[in-house]
Amino acid sequence: MSLLPRSAEIKPGENFDLIVIGLGPAAYSAALYAARYTLKTLVIGETPGGQLTEAGEVDDYLGLIGIQAQDMIKTFNKHIEKYNVPVILDYVEWFRKEGDWFVVKTKRKGEFKARSLIVAIGVKRRKLNVPGETEFTGRGVSYCAICDAPLFKNRVVAIIGGGDSALEGAEILSRHASKVYLIHRRDEFRGQPIYLENLKTKSNVEIILNTVVTEIKGEKIVKSITVKNVKTGETKELNVNGVFVEIGFEPPTDFARTNGLEVDSNGYIKVDEWMRTNIQGVFAAGDCTGMWLGFRQIITSAAQGAVAAHSAFRYLNEMKRKK
Repeated sequence: MSLLPRSAEIKPGENFDLIVIGLGPAAYSAALYAARYTLKTLVIGETPGGQLTEAGEVDDYLGLIGIQAQDMIKTFNKHIEKYNVPVILDYVEWFRKEGDWFVVKTKRKGEFKARSLIVAIGVKRRKLNVPGETEFTGRGVSYCAICDAPLFKNRVVAIIGGGDSALEGAEILSRHASKVYLIHRRDEFRGQPIYLENLKTKSNVEIILNTVVTEIKGEKIVKSITVKNVKTGETKELNVNGVFVEIGFEPPTDFARTNGLEVDSNGYIKVDEWMRTNIQGVFAAGDCTGMWLGFRQIITSAAQGAVAAHSAFRYLNEMKRKK
């Protein structure tokens, strides 16, 4: 993925109205809206698309019908390219307030200054870390049942996890797939009992407890998984067309605490309905926040990014009025 226009022209120490930290859907949306508000904006992120790079076909973003994730990322890039928003591929180590400015320190490119910040660094999905998982990501391995369930109509799938997201995902999958294996490494689920009771009424859902996935196999796409009973040690192979990993997220707790951002009990950045954090002038958007926890979608991240940019615009105008 090539860098966006003007990125090579940005020099350490240059000042901006707004720096967006992150490069997923929330960050792209924030950059777009900030540019339309004519804010001088810089985007700093590591991977264009963020978690979107792990997806295959995306068919739940209004107007982009059945688009491939990589094409969606290119579309996002082109949209902010239209507004000449510079992007630097780098990792933000920390930021701090110095007078009216926020100083943002990157790992490789040095320091940059802005009067406001939007933190849109996403989260890391917990992975199985088994052979085949990386190879078949986007080719049968998915991390979002809500997103991809319709792609597996009349097919056999497995979903791994024991919390609400796994139970809810299994229910959604049962409406599309011919067979759903719900696999959990313990003998009890952590999710809400009402979800589990509902699943037990589904004739096409088979619950497998005390079991872990040890390998994902296939050719061009997923064909099967190897599972192991953690109590007996017995292994067997299940023929499946899709594997849905719903074992939770790793929120950006360390980054938040390093930079003085308040987090909720789950470790996500606390924001109000206008995406304001506990630090005046710093906003947050997307999966890194505690907003709409339990429903993580591209479209909701993009919505939060737009709101955060709007709030940054209002904040900067208020600062001007006070001078």
